Amino acid sequence: MRFRTLAEWLAWQDSLHPRTIDLGLERVQRVAATLGVAACDIPVITVGGTNGKGSCVAMLESILCAAGYAVGAFTSPHLIRYNERIRIDGLEISDAKLMAAFERIDAARAEVSLTFFEFNTLAALLAFREAELDAIVLEVGLGGRLDAVNVLDADVALLVSVGMDHCDYLGDTLEAIGYEKAGIFRSDRPAVLGSADMPHSVRTHAQQVGALLREPGVHYSYSRPENYDAWSWSNARVHYQHLPPPESASRAVLGIHQFGNAAAVLAVLEELRDRLPVSRDAIDNGLRNLDLPGRLQWERPCREPSDPEWVFDVAHNPDAAQRLADTLTRLPMPFSQGGRQIAVVGILKDKDAPATVAPLRGIVDRWIAVDLPGPRGLTGFQLREACGAVDDQSWSTAPDVVAGCKAALAIAGEDDRIVVFGSFHTVGPALEWFRETGQGDVGMQGDAGMQGVEGTQGDAGGRRT
Repeated sequence: MRFRTLAEWLAWQDSLHPRTIDLGLERVQRVAATLGVAACDIPVITVGGTNGKGSCVAMLESILCAAGYAVGAFTSPHLIRYNERIRIDGLEISDAKLMAAFERIDAARAEVSLTFFEFNTLAALLAFREAELDAIVLEVGLGGRLDAVNVLDADVALLVSVGMDHCDYLGDTLEAIGYEKAGIFRSDRPAVLGSADMPHSVRTHAQQVGALLREPGVHYSYSRPENYDAWSWSNARVHYQHLPPPESASRAVLGIHQFGNAAAVLAVLEELRDRLPVSRDAIDNGLRNLDLPGRLQWERPCREPSDPEWVFDVAHNPDAAQRLADTLTRLPMPFSQGGRQIAVVGILKDKDAPATVAPLRGIVDRWIAVDLPGPRGLTGFQLREACGAVDDQSWSTAPDVVAGCKAALAIAGEDDRIVVFGSFHTVGPALEWFRETGQGDVGMQGDAGMQGVEGTQGDAGGRRT
């Protein structure tokens, strides 16, 4: 074995390839073929999009597990532990299984140089092949066409949304980004859209490859309740009434937009009904018991009654920030309308910081901009500067996420709300601190011993976003 601990393996992978993000399938296809994981004889669902991928993966995993199927789920990035990325039947992969997979990948790759994410993807495929599963759910890391998960052909592809993000790699227009994300579509196989508002390039590419497009408002429809309550879904075959709203075991205040994600998930499952039939009970139970930390996650600390409430959300681009703002506007303040909203925000350099902050400017009263580590991380001052807030007295800075959370707690009262957002690198450390200080149970699973590594290259420990 090359290394004795998972942390050592991850640190080595983070420095192995000359470029942290190096899109392309040639390297991963070669190694996947050697490992025997380049094809799959069970249903594969590939989920792509700018926002909503993680939510849809969690819903698919939850419903399929509730139906009694053995399910492998691959998602990225992680919040606290690298192990979160690979789950089998809802449980995180162990350090030992990860290291065994890495050793096999290292032996199989020979002279092929792999990126951090490619190692990650191949480890997931190895773990899934050995687990005797009924279905696999894969989340695209970046883009779609050239992303490592696209090494497997999707039986059903789900494109949740298309927005402006990762423009340095995918293009600086929605049309260019849409084309890259539609690269997960396959000939004569269903391609489900999570929104009718898609760039023309998405439908054009589907037509060119001969994918079977499934669109909301055309092939399936759903009701979008004004309040967060029961909803309905239908297609030409079935009509589900009084569906429960998506609810997270980690107490997420899942936004209204999650109904659209859930509707797309049901459309995916309908396409697989002959191979993976799912009962109405499984749908209800799966929607009620999601594992989705860090997505509009609401916490009321149990330590002191005078402590404020917290909302943690990984919103890291303008579209996601707008959804966060919309949800916060609908969410009543804890005890009085006089309460303040205090934001702890950290954003990476390759994100559009001003456009991400903009949707919340009208509803946040105090801002604490935090330093994020590594070459991709903005400092708090750089974030203030980018947002034109250097002379704004409602803004302050903190040297790291935990310091920012402590500063917010120090100035907050019981009528206030603290909102932590901007990146997985912001929300992950905040949730870990929140749990370890005993303020609340944030619903994270697994032992706390392995937290992954903070990488020195652009993926920063493998977290792409």
